[in-house]
Amino acid sequence: MTSRLMSGRRGPAFVAPLLLAAYGLLRLVDGLDGDHGPGLAWNLGHTLFFVGFMLFGVVTSGLRALVPGTTLRGRIVANAATAVSLFGIACFLWVILGDLFAEMAAAAPLPEPLEMAGPLAFQLGWLTLLVMLVTATPRLLPTWSPLLVLVGFALFAVDLDLLPVGALLLMAGLAPVARLSSASPRTAV
Repeated sequence: MTSRLMSGRRGPAFVAPLLLAAYGLLRLVDGLDGDHGPGLAWNLGHTLFFVGFMLFGVVTSGLRALVPGTTLRGRIVANAATAVSLFGIACFLWVILGDLFAEMAAAAPLPEPLEMAGPLAFQLGWLTLLVMLVTATPRLLPTWSPLLVLVGFALFAVDLDLLPVGALLLMAGLAPVARLSSASPRTAV
């Protein structure tokens, strides 16, 4: 059962950033007329965005499972990073649903402070987990893995038109997770 759980990390770590890149491309197509808004590219892109973020939740849980649970402090930090990241993902999902369904956005909008905090929470949680995997003994991820993810996140902040490139950097940064999927399981709580 453990090997099945471990091998399930590979797909989402590849597919989620791929869906984010597809969303970014569809966002560019949607904006060709000078306006981003409801239409085929918008709806399809946001649907892919939604599914991608659902898979980012799976990846988050998978990253947490890889962090060695050797100390109480390490378990607390890893669990907190996971919770913070999942909170950020939930904020993203709420906003995406509001973009897809205007009546939902009008009836139950995500408060603006949460809309601002969500992306940061997701990113900080992920970076914490990735850095914990880099600093684990033995080292479980190469140093460049969280650095590529950080650069991908930075591109999103610079310009949303850079989503496809940033998503590919996320995919590259997560590539070593596939190697861990086939390695022997670590102690994780």
